[in-house]
Amino acid sequence: MTNETSVQYFYILPFSGDTKNKPLISTFLFLIYLVGVIINCFIVTVICFEVQLHKPMYLFICNLSIVDIIYSSVTVPKLLHMLLSGNHIVSFSQCYTQLYFFSAVVVAEDILLFIMAYDRYVAICIPLHYHQILSRRNCTIITVCIWAATFFNSLLYIAATLNMSSCPSNIIYQFFCDAKSLTKTTCITTQTFFVVTSFEMLSFVFIPSLCTFISYFKIFSVIFKMGSKERRTKAFSTCSSHLTVIIIYYGAGLIGYFIPPYSEVLDSVFNIIYTTIIPMINPIIYSLQNSNVQSSLLKLVGRIYSFVF
Repeated sequence: MTNETSVQYFYILPFSGDTKNKPLISTFLFLIYLVGVIINCFIVTVICFEVQLHKPMYLFICNLSIVDIIYSSVTVPKLLHMLLSGNHIVSFSQCYTQLYFFSAVVVAEDILLFIMAYDRYVAICIPLHYHQILSRRNCTIITVCIWAATFFNSLLYIAATLNMSSCPSNIIYQFFCDAKSLTKTTCITTQTFFVVTSFEMLSFVFIPSLCTFISYFKIFSVIFKMGSKERRTKAFSTCSSHLTVIIIYYGAGLIGYFIPPYSEVLDSVFNIIYTTIIPMINPIIYSLQNSNVQSSLLKLVGRIYSFVF
């Protein structure tokens, strides 16, 4: 990294340094984090061990739960440590490691939501070709490509970020090291950084989002043309869980876009919601709106209860 002043660490100021209610905030975050991780772990376990759930849609739900676990695990434990210990110093390597994994799972979630939308499109619009297009082999290749692309892309993004010139100020007004906060600590942003960021936004945000909306446009076009109300209801129920997650995810992203750049407190609150509450809500939506997942979860809980007692 080309530094005007060598930066060995960053000083994190969550909620603009206002930590008067540290025990209350820490307890709330810990409970949200714990519930989210437990529910997502249950989802992953159920899908892995229940043969009836070894289908493309559930494979992608499983991967989404893994993304949600990493999402919150990358940020919340370190935040809890800072709040409870009072030590807000994060080393240079820790900061960029956190940014690496966080940017990777953000991209992974964007792609996964699109792939899940495409899965519903094939199931509703061209059901006769479903098993051919989304065969086990193809789904495995898609999953491997998603994770490989996201981690490789994150590596390029970190390399571009490291080339920026750092200012003497090393204070981050956020509860974790994100790209937006790190750019505020830099004096000069390189052309490479802008090129990589633009490529990321186009390839992993705009295109997947556009393809997701196109998929649902075609899905609804087919559903509304169905003559039977029962068929329409059944078709809509197969994509209702994913559609709910899509609305929450992109709705929260849209709200975050309109947050004023000078409002660090609002930005921190929004990121708390984005990294803790949404990852907890996603598996609840799938378990409540999907009867197969719900019944499998109840079976797993029953087995655990009988084993313990």
